[in-house]
This record gives sequence, C-alpha cells and structure tokens, in this order.
Amino acid sequence: MKLALKLVEAPFVLEASNESGASLKMDATEKIGGQNKGMRPMEVLASSLAGCMSIDVLLILQKQRQEVSFYEVNIDANRKDAVPAAFETIHLVFAFNKEVDLEKAAAAVKLSHEKYCSVSASLRPEISIQTEVRHQS
Repeated sequence: MKLALKLVEAPFVLEASNESGASLKMDATEKIGGQNKGMRPMEVLASSLAGCMSIDVLLILQKQRQEVSFYEVNIDANRKDAVPAAFETIHLVFAFNKEVDLEKAAAAVKLSHEKYCSVSASLRPEISIQTEVRHQS
C-alpha cells in the first residue's frame, strides 16, 4: 500500500491520496488554527475502524443471504485528557433494517472485530511504527 499526504493549504489542510487517485482531506482543530476543511485525523481513524468492520460485516451478511437495505454505524469515541490524547473508548452502534437477523449481525460484528478487521488489529499496542526524515526528491 502506498499513500501520499500533502499540505494543500496552510496552516494544516492536508490531503491523503492512494494509488488509485481517491483522496480525503484532513484539518486541525480551530483551537490551533484549523479551518474545518476536513476531518480531524482521529475522526478519520475512528471512521476507518467503522468502515473496515462494515465491509466485513456486510460481506458476512451477504454470504448468509441477509438482505441489508439499511445500514448505519454511529461512532462515539472518547479520548484521554492528556498528551497524546489517545482513544480511551470507541463505541460503535450498528443499525440494520428489520429484516436482518440481529443474532447473525452481532456474530458478524464480533467476527470482524476479533478476527478479520485490519484496522481493529492495527489499534493494538504491539504495532511497530517506524519514521524517517528526508528532503523531497
């Protein structure tokens, strides 16, 4: 996976893009000079968790022949009052149309969270993150 993140407008408007050309904008909070021109990075992270799990859940339910005509995930995330302000809790509420068997849906959510979702696995503390600093090429 190769991604690029660029400053598109000072002071903090950033755009991340993938090799296929899809992109998203991020910005800082107004408290430090952000302009509300994109999601905050932690909002993107919480949304990525919900998105990753959603793909798993919808795929599992599709294989079980569950007809999903309404699907929504509400995210309630709380961060520590510290620096860094990491997540303390992320509460995901999955909502489906009435025809979906909620036991099957709950099982799909559990499987995604515990086994299949790469974002969920990446939120675990044993992930190695390396950094490098260089001039543009």
